[in-house]
Amino acid sequence: MIIELGHYALVLALVLAVAQAILPLIGAQRGIRAWMALAKPAAIGQFAFLLLSFLALVYAFVVSDFSVAVVYMHSHSATPVIYKIAAAWGQHEGSLLLWVVILAFFGALVAIFGDNLPPRLKARTLAVQAMIGIAFILFTLLTSNPFERINPAPFEGEELNPLLQDPGLAFHPPMLYVGYVGFSMAFSFAVAALIEGKIDAAWARWVRPWTLLSWTCLTGGIALGARWAYYELGWGGWWFWDPVENASFMPWLMGTALLHSAIVVEKRDALKAWTLLLAILTFGFSLLGTFLVRSGVITSVHAFAQDPARGVFILGILALALGGALTLFTWRAPMLKPGGMFAPVSREAALMLNNLLIGTLTFTVLLGTLLPLIFDVFDAGDVSVGPPYFKWTFIPISLPLLILAGVGPLLGWKRGDLQGAFQRLWGAGALALAGLVFGFWVDFGKEILAGFGIAVGLWLLAATFVEWAERIRLFRTDLAESWRRFTHLPRAAYGMSLAHAGLAVTIIGITGSAAWKSEEVRQMRPGDTVVIGDFSYRLERVNGVRGENYIAEQAHFAVLKDGEIYTNLYPERRQYMVQPMPTTEAAIESHVFGDLYAVIGEGDGKGAWTVRIYEEPLVPWIWTGSILMVLGGIVSMSDRRYRVGAPNRQPVAQPAKA
Repeated sequence: MIIELGHYALVLALVLAVAQAILPLIGAQRGIRAWMALAKPAAIGQFAFLLLSFLALVYAFVVSDFSVAVVYMHSHSATPVIYKIAAAWGQHEGSLLLWVVILAFFGALVAIFGDNLPPRLKARTLAVQAMIGIAFILFTLLTSNPFERINPAPFEGEELNPLLQDPGLAFHPPMLYVGYVGFSMAFSFAVAALIEGKIDAAWARWVRPWTLLSWTCLTGGIALGARWAYYELGWGGWWFWDPVENASFMPWLMGTALLHSAIVVEKRDALKAWTLLLAILTFGFSLLGTFLVRSGVITSVHAFAQDPARGVFILGILALALGGALTLFTWRAPMLKPGGMFAPVSREAALMLNNLLIGTLTFTVLLGTLLPLIFDVFDAGDVSVGPPYFKWTFIPISLPLLILAGVGPLLGWKRGDLQGAFQRLWGAGALALAGLVFGFWVDFGKEILAGFGIAVGLWLLAATFVEWAERIRLFRTDLAESWRRFTHLPRAAYGMSLAHAGLAVTIIGITGSAAWKSEEVRQMRPGDTVVIGDFSYRLERVNGVRGENYIAEQAHFAVLKDGEIYTNLYPERRQYMVQPMPTTEAAIESHVFGDLYAVIGEGDGKGAWTVRIYEEPLVPWIWTGSILMVLGGIVSMSDRRYRVGAPNRQPVAQPAKA
């Protein structure tokens, strides 16, 4: 009965979405306030029904209702409860339902907290959001129904993919979806503004919190996914430029550009048309990522579905949403009033150059992701685009972008002093030069880009500190005045500094892990020792252990430094009972300058096992930098200006004539 209630709730959500898409839009056009006001209860009701539907699916997984097809195919009665719950979104149908729930959640948030929005803009924004919801609810009902029954019901299920039986499944996909789907809100605001023919600083103030929330969650989701791959797959890496990894990275890049562009609209009333275009394209890349993951056009460990019919449906949604919005943009954007003027050397110009470089980076990733598909469609042969392509295209474009990120915040609005900015950054430049020399010295010229990576990371980190010190006039006035400025800085300024510092730390970590990683693969018996760098790894023993639904071989490595025990590592090779699929669980010990990483493979039946030992320099810096970026986003969102939003200015009443 609960499953049927979930199915009916999904249908009722579709009915409310249709009402939300049509009536407020007509009301906004004709000035009918009652119809515009319907957007709020419709958005809240749509979210409530979708949440009820999703909870019904979670219930089916928790109680192991194998009469539901997705529960039968992706769960088992012996599966631990946490993975039963996570399995609700660990497959195509359930993850798509979660996608729709998050979409409606953003609409409900705007409905509840958007009372300071102009009624017409709010009604149009919620109507556009509902149109997206209609498309994906129909997609769910017609091609991916999570409530489909099996008759007669099987006695047992087929179990969740062993690779997904990890805490990462509980956090990585939901956070990633909030990032993906959240950009729909910026898209809806942009389309509503185009319909209205008006965009101003108030519009940018309303859009930025939603973009910040999406960007922050997408940053966290990507980092969690990289961390999950790092310890679960056992190959010592955290990123491989996989097409599905790229599918989440492209909207992150465009969302970063959108955040910076919206600042110019808010502060200087400039780049309005460009910001609208970015809002449309950012969500367009989110839809493209959904298509790549769920269409079957690519083969990836991340891909959900291999059904071409579903791919055609999503492609239709992408064409309608992106094509319709771009057509509207072509028609209405020229009518927007031009904004403020600025000099070629100014903060506005720096932010625009920032956007152009990020756009170029996004196109580079897009080309590398789609090129194999294009060759396949036109039967032009097989082409493989791997890490070398991205290394020699993406990184060289990133270097000037990161240099600009250090200079731009020190330039003034409208007209900046470039020479003065560089004079204040002499210390950052000296530190970057030292990093460049250090990178070349450590690598002896083997990896030429490593020195540049360390240099730009240190440059951005030092420049971020200099910009923050300039804001509070540190060492340029008395401490009491600096403290007063420190306490009165807006939180968005702290958020920007944290995010830039986090990016710098991440870049240093990425450079170190890519350039200076050491690996040793060999057969080892208990008592054997392998030496990598300053550490010796001695295999003590391999024991059998048992989990809730798997058996495993667990190795014990004693790690020694200078003849003394430094730590112990316990990697596992698991074999799940229902699905006979081996998985690895790497053992990792982190320290300030890197990770000690051990993996155990198959045994030869004669007392030896294949082992992989890695020295992973600066990898912890990647996770630390990611946390700083997420924290920067959270601090920025807590800024009161974005919680309150821009005031809804009412016309001043004129006194009646005598």
